[in-house]
Amino acid sequence: MARLRMLFACLLGLAMIAGYVPSLSAQGATPTAMQPSDGNTVQPGGTLPGSPSVQLVKVADGLADPVNIAAPNDGSNREFIVERVGTIRIVGADGKLLTDPFLDLSDVVKTDFLEQGLLGLAFHPDYKTNGLFYVYYSDFLTNGHVNLVQYKVSADNPNVADPDSGKLLFTQEKPFVNHNGGTIHFGPDGYLYVAIGDGGLAGDPYDNAQRYDTFLGKILRIDVNAANGDQPYDIPKDNPFANTGVPILSSAASEMAQDGSYHPIAKREICNWGLRNPWQFSFDMKTGELYIADVGQNVWEEVNVVAADQTCGNNFGWDKNEGANCYPDTLTSCDKIGTLPVAEYNHKVGGCSITGIGVYRGQESASLDGIYFNSDYCSGVIYGLAKGADGAWAYQALLDTNLQVTGSGQGNDGELYVTTCECTYGNAYDPLVNPKGAVWRIVEADKVPAGAETAPVSTPDATPASGVIDNRRWNA
Repeated sequence: MARLRMLFACLLGLAMIAGYVPSLSAQGATPTAMQPSDGNTVQPGGTLPGSPSVQLVKVADGLADPVNIAAPNDGSNREFIVERVGTIRIVGADGKLLTDPFLDLSDVVKTDFLEQGLLGLAFHPDYKTNGLFYVYYSDFLTNGHVNLVQYKVSADNPNVADPDSGKLLFTQEKPFVNHNGGTIHFGPDGYLYVAIGDGGLAGDPYDNAQRYDTFLGKILRIDVNAANGDQPYDIPKDNPFANTGVPILSSAASEMAQDGSYHPIAKREICNWGLRNPWQFSFDMKTGELYIADVGQNVWEEVNVVAADQTCGNNFGWDKNEGANCYPDTLTSCDKIGTLPVAEYNHKVGGCSITGIGVYRGQESASLDGIYFNSDYCSGVIYGLAKGADGAWAYQALLDTNLQVTGSGQGNDGELYVTTCECTYGNAYDPLVNPKGAVWRIVEADKVPAGAETAPVSTPDATPASGVIDNRRWNA
């Protein structure tokens, strides 16, 4: 870092002598993140409007570490399941899992560590016409760097992708094997959003989440419908750092440097920053709001909500804060920076790794409309988050399952799905031996179809305190 600061000082001095400096866009204008909230981050123990009750109904099983679900907007009513081992499977309109994969990238995907693998899938909004889709994975050849790659469906079979159509959009080097992020979605604006973790280990040792010169600890936003020179995508003009490198007068740069708003090496792709390991984010199909579940360190898991007109330019505080709290938790006081989460839960109430699911906008379970759901890999609890008539958020534990929830997805009809595994960290675990991964759909508890298999639930010996979920199976 010292060498980096020296290099920056030299470049700034030379640029000022020349009469201009490369700058960050509209940073006369550097993005100013929203101020911390008033401290009203909610925790489990609330009651959602209408007091909903939910259940999970099994859709498919026999999967190898499913971690994501996506659906093309092509009228086919198919759901595509991402298996961490490098394959994409299809559940057809008839609800049956196809035997042959849509795409098999197992030869190029690194899966040695449980957080590595094929992690994200997004279909182009115009997929019905252009057949393009995008995947995000840990690369085997580079020992775990993450790749964003564009592919195309085959010309003669809609259930098979063209494996030779791959086009690399970018690679991000990673210092450690964990915190890979991997969720990718097209937003309501038509741009592709990409979540990447802070690089791994604990406490973000390289301060990546708060740095502007790296993709790590960020949500990126790119335009895949255009190219910029040798770069296979373009930058949306309203990205916070979109004009990095545009010459401005040295006097303006000097003034900006005084207040800390000058960031000449910022990555133009950055949309939001200050994230540890966002898993997973989603857009509300109705309102366009952005929901981000960010995995915590040792104490707090959090849910961030961003208004549709403030999608970019937000600092979510890691690693200065964990949730709406000081990091590390040994601090008795601290400055809380950026945008604080709307909801959080402490590991003491159960759980260890949040998984975002999404906002329900389906038709089959009308009472769930507008509720945001998330779960946790360690506890299997399904949480709901929604605003009441008074505009205040409520956060409630709705269902305590015995599942390891690994991911999620949403159909074009607004129905929500979760993926689960029976997986463990360590080399002894082989996801391809007797795979027991499954996909489940969220429904109202009284809307379970006859004969459907539902999620196994916990049966604690005693009722836990309000908002507290029994988590003994994780602690055992």
